[in-house]
Amino acid sequence: MTILVTGATGRVGRHVVDQLVKRGANVRVLTRDASKADFPAGVEVAQGDLLDIDSLRSAFTGVSTLFLLNAVAGDEFTQAIITLNVARETGVERVVYLSVIHADRFVNVPHFAVKSGAERMIQQMGFSATILRPSYFIDNEHMIKDVIFNYGVYPMPIGSKGVAMVDARDIAEVAAIELIRREQAPGKLPLETINLVGPDTLTGPDVAAIWSDVLGRPVNYGGDDPTGFEQNLATFMPKWMAYEMRLMAERYVSDGMIPEVGDVERLTKVLGRPLHSYRNFATEIATAA
Repeated sequence: MTILVTGATGRVGRHVVDQLVKRGANVRVLTRDASKADFPAGVEVAQGDLLDIDSLRSAFTGVSTLFLLNAVAGDEFTQAIITLNVARETGVERVVYLSVIHADRFVNVPHFAVKSGAERMIQQMGFSATILRPSYFIDNEHMIKDVIFNYGVYPMPIGSKGVAMVDARDIAEVAAIELIRREQAPGKLPLETINLVGPDTLTGPDVAAIWSDVLGRPVNYGGDDPTGFEQNLATFMPKWMAYEMRLMAERYVSDGMIPEVGDVERLTKVLGRPLHSYRNFATEIATAA
């Protein structure tokens, strides 16, 4: 049977596809523009999107397991609910869903509330599912590297409580392992939730100190006020999304994104290797610059 991957052209999705192919899975991806799809040989490409019911039903033909990743959007919840309904309608019961850590707590942040709602639907509809809850993506830092390198400021208002940033490669590999596990299971497996975190829980000043060490010159933390963060984002993304990112940053400051006891050890065991660290990421970026 086939594993259907949504969000396959994004930062996590591409790695998920690669990891599944590496493990010998039959993979189909759903993408809006098949002409721009660039996937490993053998990956089947279905054109469509999560709001195109006909293309969605077609994409699910012959599918046994779903990887559901839908990006932050104004209609994200509709996308998720429709996709899960069509999955059920076409007989697909095995799901790995990419949610977000603290989805059930940060309910004032729209995309956290969306993912919490999708989690509840998955549970109440009785899917055989793994819910993956990643923390802040280390890979987000690509967007701010010029500020770090050129102005000596780490501008993300992540606060002093701590954020256990996670690498997209680790997210994707755990996702692939869970997809294969559910795909190959002889029967229905129970619902499981996995927090996806990095090996270190870092504050804003901690991250600035890492960059200072890596670059060999001072990098200062820009502070905890998300106002400037929202204003900067609003120059290149819709204002509603910039505001949503501000709400998320406010929760970084007030609550942090802190792993539960045993999360790091569990992920290390699943992967059979250490997690990618923030310092290693910063070193990679600095070396490539």
